Amino acid sequence: MIEQPKDAAVWVDESRCKACNICVDYCPSGTLAMRYDPYSIQGMMIEVLDSNSCIGCRDCETHCPDFAIYVADKGFKFAKLTEESKKRAEAIKSNNYMELKESV
Repeated sequence: MIEQPKDAAVWVDESRCKACNICVDYCPSGTLAMRYDPYSIQGMMIEVLDSNSCIGCRDCETHCPDFAIYVADKGFKFAKLTEESKKRAEAIKSNNYMELKESV
């Protein structure tokens, strides 16, 4: 496990991630998306769009087949699931799990 970055609710070990989109699919808050990355095997990599929007549900972490994503311990202050974050999550899923270029 890589060390938790300071003030991060969720973080990724990119060396383990195979860009399968599972974590993005399970994220209800639109915290995660995929980004193009020409240096990774699949040409994509997971992106933490805004760690502060993470609600701490751990769905991404528990469903990752490669143990590449981590959520902070309960001592971290997590956000609440808002209508805006729900819309962002749906927009990301509708965009083939890729990060959005415009805010929702």
